[in-house]
Amino acid sequence: MNQMQWTHLDQWFSQLLAPEDDALRQVLAQSHAAGLPDINVTANQGKLLHILARISGARRILEVGTLGGYSTIWLARALPADGQLVSLELNPDYAKLARQHLAAAGVADRATVLEGPATQTLAQLIKDQTAPFDLIFIDANKDDNPAYLALSQQLARVGTVIIGDNVVRQGRVLDASNADPGVAGMRTFLQQLAAPNLTSTAIQTVGSKGWDGFSISIVESA
Repeated sequence: MNQMQWTHLDQWFSQLLAPEDDALRQVLAQSHAAGLPDINVTANQGKLLHILARISGARRILEVGTLGGYSTIWLARALPADGQLVSLELNPDYAKLARQHLAAAGVADRATVLEGPATQTLAQLIKDQTAPFDLIFIDANKDDNPAYLALSQQLARVGTVIIGDNVVRQGRVLDASNADPGVAGMRTFLQQLAAPNLTSTAIQTVGSKGWDGFSISIVESA
C-alpha cells in the first residue's frame, strides 16, 4: 500500500464512522485560512479520542496543545453536561481562534483555553491544587513531552488515562543518536511511560498523516 491508499482509506473510515459536522469542518477551513499548521488529528483519530474519553468515564480532561481546537471539540463532546476540559496553548492567536471555534461548536461552557507556555501553566495548575483530571491528551511540541508528562502526572489520579500523539516520528524514535529535539524528546517520553507507576503501550499507525502512532497509559499509582 502507499500514501494515496492510506489517505483514501482514512477518508472512507471518517465518512463512514466519524463524519464531521459543520462546526468541525469550519475549524479546519478557518484554521487553514489563518495559516495554522496542518497538524490536527484526523476525523477518525478525533473520534478515537472521543470514544476513549467516554470509555474512561472522563468528567475532567486536560489537553496539552490546542491549535485551532479541532481535537478539543471531539474531546469536549465526550463530556457530560457538567464536565470540564482545560486546553493549553502557547500561541495567543491560536488560542483566540480556538475559543471562537469552541463557541461555534457549542462547547464553550465546558472547554477553557489557557494561554502561555504549557510547562508554566501546568506548574500553576499544580500550585493551585487543581482537581485531578480523568484523561490527559498530550499533543504539543515534542521536545517538551518529558516535562509535560512529569507535570501532568501531578494533575492525575490513579486510573487517569494519558494519551500521547505522534510517538513514531516516521520511525526516527528508533535512532538513539538522532539529535532532532522532537525525536529525542519523544524517546525520553516513551522511556518515561515504562515507569512502574504507569501501564502503557504504543501503537504504530498509517494514514493520511503518514507513518506515526500514539501511546496510551493508565496511572497505577501516584
